[in-house]
Amino acid sequence: MQAFELDSRLAADTVAVSRLGLCELRLMNDRRWPWVILVPQRSGITEFHDLTPLDQTMLTFEMGLVAKALKASTGAGKINIGTLGNVVPMFHLHIVARNAGDPNWPGPVWGFGARETYDPAKAEQFCEMIRQAVLPA
Repeated sequence: MQAFELDSRLAADTVAVSRLGLCELRLMNDRRWPWVILVPQRSGITEFHDLTPLDQTMLTFEMGLVAKALKASTGAGKINIGTLGNVVPMFHLHIVARNAGDPNWPGPVWGFGARETYDPAKAEQFCEMIRQAVLPA
C-alpha cells in the first residue's frame, strides 16, 4: 500500500490547519473567502465513489463538522461545498463560507479574479480559529 502524499499543487495553494480522523483540513490561501478543503488521507483516490463505504461515511461526518464550525465561526450566510477536481485530480472537498456581497456573489468562487493570499500571521490566526471551532478543547 502506497503512503499518502498530498498533491504538490494542493500543498502550494493551501495552509495546513489540522488532521482529522480521515482528512487533512487545509485553509485555501485566498483571503477573499473563508475557504477550507478536506483531503482524505488515501492514495490514488480521485472520486468520492473511490473511497470505501466507511471512508465515505467518515468524510460526510467530517464535512458536516467542518461546515458547521466554519459557518458558526465566520457568521456566513451560506456554505458552499464542492468537489470539482478538474485541475487537481486528487480527491479533495471544498467548503467555502459565503455572504451576500462577497466577491463574485452569488457566482462561484472558482476562476473569479486574482487570488489574494493571506499574510502568514493572519493565515495562522484563521487556522487557529478553525481548529478551535472544529476541535474545541
